[in-house]
Amino acid sequence: MRLALPRWTATLAVKAAVFITVMCCALAALLGVLVHVQVTNQTVGQARDLALSRLTDATAAFEAGDSLRPDAGVDPEGLPEPLRELAAAGERGTMVAEHRGRPTMWAAGPADGGRALAVAVDYGQQARTIQGLDSAILWSSGLAIGATLMVGAFAVTRVTGRLHQTARVARRITAGDLDARVNDPLTKESSSPQDEVAAVAAALDSMASSLQGKLLSEQRFTADVAHELRTPLTGLHAAAELLPAGRPTELVRDRVAALRTLTEDLLEISRLDTGRERLEVDTEELGALAERVVRASGTDTEVRVVRDARVETDRRRLERVLGNLIANAHWHGRPAVVLTVDGPVVTVRDHGDGYPDYLVVHGPQRFRTEGGAKGHGLGLTIALGQTEVLGARLDFANAPDGGAVATLTLPQRGPGVPDGAV
Repeated sequence: MRLALPRWTATLAVKAAVFITVMCCALAALLGVLVHVQVTNQTVGQARDLALSRLTDATAAFEAGDSLRPDAGVDPEGLPEPLRELAAAGERGTMVAEHRGRPTMWAAGPADGGRALAVAVDYGQQARTIQGLDSAILWSSGLAIGATLMVGAFAVTRVTGRLHQTARVARRITAGDLDARVNDPLTKESSSPQDEVAAVAAALDSMASSLQGKLLSEQRFTADVAHELRTPLTGLHAAAELLPAGRPTELVRDRVAALRTLTEDLLEISRLDTGRERLEVDTEELGALAERVVRASGTDTEVRVVRDARVETDRRRLERVLGNLIANAHWHGRPAVVLTVDGPVVTVRDHGDGYPDYLVVHGPQRFRTEGGAKGHGLGLTIALGQTEVLGARLDFANAPDGGAVATLTLPQRGPGVPDGAV
């Protein structure tokens, strides 16, 4: 099982802080150990040389029968047992041990009768020196780690702040705000070197500008084509009405009507693409509005009102959304088609083969249909665009037992009314 860590631990700032802290601690520990070992070896070596020198003097005095110094003696009290055994074996050696509550450097050598001649040298000053050195290493390492961590966190925070700004702009572009730009300061200074974050920001701004230009060109083309088609279609429709009755005339009128519907849909999409639609907000009974839409559609659609609700919305746009969902359910699905009102949530369900996988994952795409389905793929695209204008949410899914389910969730307090709305 993997350890579940909090989400904030995945941020780059936290990872950088942990990395800097670990590296500083490792470096401080390495330097501290090296300094400690070096100073300790030097201090112990000096104390050992002093103790051995005094042991040599004590040995000469003992062999000459002279009196020994106060710090020397034969088999003195407190002599460490390993050092006593070493001296009894005829060897000389040194050892640090506690004697009368103080650290002492012992030096011992052989004496007659298998005894040990030993010298005790006070080691307290050296021990305090090493202890003070260890304390200095610890607090200086902590201070260095803290200072490095602060400087590193400041530097990393500046980078991550720019990355967060780039991510926010990318999300705004994804949401449809094509005017959003990062405008990183480093991208405006051609003389100064650019880092990787500035390169990403510049690439994102360039991509947004290119995408905006292409989308605006597409929107203008769609609007221009639709506008140019309206005049000849109006004349064509009038001419079709003058044709004598018959099957050919019905076919012509049917195709002209379909072409006029397509043209009106294209005009509506072009208006939605501009993002400048205005709402006409009023209070509506959702159940009654749904029944009106079903009656106007002329379809055999069942209306179920589980829980009615009063919503503040644009009636015309909401009727357009529900009408398109009902038409799509009858056109591409199979009976029974059911419209359910449950508070501010309206669902439209059929019992056909369900939505295509691409539509459930990515949403409707204009002029795309699958499986030999009829139509131009604009109905759900228009419904989704009008839903966004209403400030609502439209979700597409397939029921477990078959059939397509479109769920429209209206805002509880009604959509915000843009400036200039009536």
